[in-house]
Amino acid sequence: MSTSIEQDFPPMGEHAHEPHSGPLGGKINALRAAVLGANDGIVSVAGLVMGVAGATTDRQTIFVSGLGGLVAGALSMATGEYVSVSTQRDTELALIAKETRELAEEPETELAELAELYRQKGLSDDVARQVAIELTGKDALRAHLDIELGIDPDELTNPCQAARASMVSFTLGALLPLLTILLFPHGLRAVVTVVAVALALGGTGLASARIGGAPVRPAITRNVVGGVLAMAVTYAIGYLAGTGLG
Repeated sequence: MSTSIEQDFPPMGEHAHEPHSGPLGGKINALRAAVLGANDGIVSVAGLVMGVAGATTDRQTIFVSGLGGLVAGALSMATGEYVSVSTQRDTELALIAKETRELAEEPETELAELAELYRQKGLSDDVARQVAIELTGKDALRAHLDIELGIDPDELTNPCQAARASMVSFTLGALLPLLTILLFPHGLRAVVTVVAVALALGGTGLASARIGGAPVRPAITRNVVGGVLAMAVTYAIGYLAGTGLG
């Protein structure tokens, strides 16, 4: 009975639960930006309102401070994300233009380079040359961008998408501690806010771990401990400042 690879090789096709087409990279980047934005909104505004609550019990003062932190933080996140992703996109476009020019000016050299890159991946010389020829005939630019630079021209980074996701998610995250500390009476507001923020940070830690394929428990622990520590420090500073000023 033959045991050749050709006979044992299963029918080619994608996993039904793991599609290999469509703008998946862009979606993952948007999700990551949204989770990070929500996390930053929760932690920064929670720290801010807890600090102010440590210094005063006046709801209006806490509200104005928290609202200012929410607006400033959301705009800062959106601007920073837009600038960062725009720089990345400009770099990608410059690399695509460079590769396009090289293919037009030195097609034979580029074909040899493509074959060499596949040979370095482990293919034999003949197979590497054949793969390079076939891919060049189909879409030379895409083939070079893929193996040389890891760029998919259909999935370039989108600065507007990243900025929008960061701003919206920061705002939604920041609303949790702001509303929690305003809706509860003075004796309960600090405790309830800490519990609500800890639960929310556990959720963003879980989401970030799932998106990145990382272990869940360490991600949640880091998130929750860091957020609670930030609230404790800012509350203590606010309390000491309020006591000293009073």
